[in-house]
Amino acid sequence: MKLKIFDRMESEVRGYIRSFPVIFSQARGSLLIDDTNKEYVDFFSGAGTLNYGHNNPALKERLIEYLNTDGIVHGLDMATEAKKYFLETVERVLLKPRNWRYTLQFTGPTGTNAVEAALKLARQVKGRQNIVSFTHGFHGVSGGSLAVTANAKFRNAAGVALANTTFMPFDGYLGPDVDTISYFERMLEDPSSGLDHPAAVIVETVQGEGGVNVATWRWLRELERLCRKHDMLLIVDDIQVGCGRTGSFFSFENAGIQPDIITLSKSLSGFGLPMSLVMFKPELDIWKPGAHSGTFRGNNLAFVTAAHALERYWSDDIFAGEVARKERIVRDWLENLVHSYPGTGLSVRGRGLIQGLVMNQEGMAGRVSQEAFLQGLVIETSGANDEVLKLLPALTIEDTYLLQGLEVIERSVAQVLSESRHSASVVRLGRKAG
Repeated sequence: MKLKIFDRMESEVRGYIRSFPVIFSQARGSLLIDDTNKEYVDFFSGAGTLNYGHNNPALKERLIEYLNTDGIVHGLDMATEAKKYFLETVERVLLKPRNWRYTLQFTGPTGTNAVEAALKLARQVKGRQNIVSFTHGFHGVSGGSLAVTANAKFRNAAGVALANTTFMPFDGYLGPDVDTISYFERMLEDPSSGLDHPAAVIVETVQGEGGVNVATWRWLRELERLCRKHDMLLIVDDIQVGCGRTGSFFSFENAGIQPDIITLSKSLSGFGLPMSLVMFKPELDIWKPGAHSGTFRGNNLAFVTAAHALERYWSDDIFAGEVARKERIVRDWLENLVHSYPGTGLSVRGRGLIQGLVMNQEGMAGRVSQEAFLQGLVIETSGANDEVLKLLPALTIEDTYLLQGLEVIERSVAQVLSESRHSASVVRLGRKAG
């Protein structure tokens, strides 16, 4: 009954409310609290938007201070103190230590807008229309971004043809023995392959929505080599797995590559405030003034919290070390869980604090997610058939809550497997009786 107003007034397009059918009223750190004061450990983090937890006190304090000084809130793309300080912080914390040079473009506040801008820029720079994306890739659901998104559920909702994209197999898509970069290279070099020369390649180093599929460092290096050899721009979509999710601030750093264009959003603001950014090599900046615009591309509140998050968490290697330590806890726990249930088709994959528990039994991941929610854990599924339980805890999560959430997963898996065995036994008994 409490959700009646949502059922009556909100479109059927709503999604997460169906997985978590309660009214949330408060949130602190890694806890969500509903209107009955029930607490839930959050392993969802706003689909990767809350890497530093809910209402991070340090970021909240800085935000309140800014508001109390009547600082600019909405600024379009005008110069403001908040934007100036964010730019200075990016240069000082992210670019200079890596000896990188990138130009920054502030787009509309959603990740898909950053992707749209990246694709438009790549096509203008190269004078070609085709973009290569990868199987299981997800880059957004607006027109251009949707064209490079693979999932049929999203593509079928477009209502128009989705063109100017060619999909190639991601790392491991054709099995461990098939080198998909060699396949891609053969397509590029064969004038009769039917592949129009791409302007750019867009890739996620870890495919979050696609099922936590992880590209190896070698594969990413080979992809960069291919782009350089064949005059294609390399776009890394770091919207979900950037901002520290895989351990380093940028998810591709350990591969030793340097993309031509990088898209960031989600946890960029650090506080759940809408903000998106495109970073590209300066020589690619051929935009005409106002050629990619947007009323809300100057969220100064997001600039304030984003700058403080960079300073607080990424000025040295201490926080990255903590993420690596927590990754080991999660990975060891999940591997032990898999070994506890041999023959059930469970496996683990991931990097940093995006980890996936893969379940081959149809519908099992969804049932585990539902059972976990009943036991006080918010966690979602991903993959083409929702076959992966996707763990996205806050990078700042306390060990107590991290272990509490992992215990809930373990109990939920045990419960669902027990129910499955019971159902199978009932079916067998029914057949014998028949």
